[in-house]
Amino acid sequence: MMPGIDPKKMQALMKQMGIKQEDIDASRVIIEKSDGSKILINNPSVVKVNMSGNESFQITGDVSEEEEAITSDDVNIVMEKTGASEEDSRKALENSNGDLTEAIMSLSG
Repeated sequence: MMPGIDPKKMQALMKQMGIKQEDIDASRVIIEKSDGSKILINNPSVVKVNMSGNESFQITGDVSEEEEAITSDDVNIVMEKTGASEEDSRKALENSNGDLTEAIMSLSG
């Protein structure tokens, strides 16, 4: 909310403009990025805003970023080189701590 404005007046103004807000009780928010990494938001304050039929979310909290050790590209490479299933390729990469060569060797032997 904006400082100096009565919250009840702000809510009434937002209602007149067709804007609805809803607090969401969340313990953690995870955003999965297309490159396989994740944005983690702990202790979030999440507000869902509906304006003219469009929903958006406002999220604040403790933000950190997590890199994924095993990417879908790595899994695909192991699958191509060995003919193994996606599940087996991912498992081999996990067992080799993401080392492509070791994963391929373990499935080829």
